[in-house]
Amino acid sequence: MIYELRVYRCLPGRLPALIKRFESVTLKLWEKHGIRQSGFFTTMIGESNQELTYILKWESLAEREKVWTAFMSDPEWMSARAKSEEDGQIVGNIVSQLLAPTVFSALK
Repeated sequence: MIYELRVYRCLPGRLPALIKRFESVTLKLWEKHGIRQSGFFTTMIGESNQELTYILKWESLAEREKVWTAFMSDPEWMSARAKSEEDGQIVGNIVSQLLAPTVFSALK
């Protein structure tokens, strides 16, 4: 199993719009494409409280490439993303890391 840690750094005041997009659109499209999440988190204490962090799980790099590409090019996703940003850009930047669990990790 491979895990992907993604951190979305929102523009000031735009975190609620990102959370709404995940709740109302993104998660349904992920289900359609077979994208599996392990958890979502907001930052309580840290550099910024305008971040959404989540973890995805993949069987392999090949699966990630195939599924993520299909999701990102889905016309329904592209339309929903554009609609959610009608009031302005939501995310300033995204940091993504692909992680392999150690032999002693609780997540395998």
